[in-house]
Amino acid sequence: MTHTFILESGKWTIEGNWLERNGMLINVKGKTIVTWDRTDWFSMVTKLIFPTQDREDIILRYKGRLDNDERRYTFLLQHSELGKFEGEGWLGVDSIIQRYWVLGNGAQRRSGFENLLHLDQERYYSTSGVVIGPSMTFVMEATIKRERQSK
Repeated sequence: MTHTFILESGKWTIEGNWLERNGMLINVKGKTIVTWDRTDWFSMVTKLIFPTQDREDIILRYKGRLDNDERRYTFLLQHSELGKFEGEGWLGVDSIIQRYWVLGNGAQRRSGFENLLHLDQERYYSTSGVVIGPSMTFVMEATIKRERQSK
């Protein structure tokens, strides 16, 4: 399968569920915009909103570089709640897998993960979360769908 998310510029919508440790399931929606500046550099901005909760939006800003083998990438991530992360991603046959860790967070050992299962050229199913020490603090599962380009 050929991946379209991350590898092609575009706009994507997010719809799914957010679950915090010892919390209830929360509806989450959002948008992601992917752009390519040069041949092997991409930028991605994601905004997550919680329409049924009085909660701050979460903004994620990525800047990444595709490796020469075009199967792996590295990135920096600015998370509006957790700060600066560094990470890596792998482009598998059926999914995109990425892992990231907070820079300079000492003993807290904060890190995160995301798996994007390729459903078709227009849709992915995402499972992601953040881990602090040995415990997951939140997880999100959502469908990511490419927005149609207007002509």
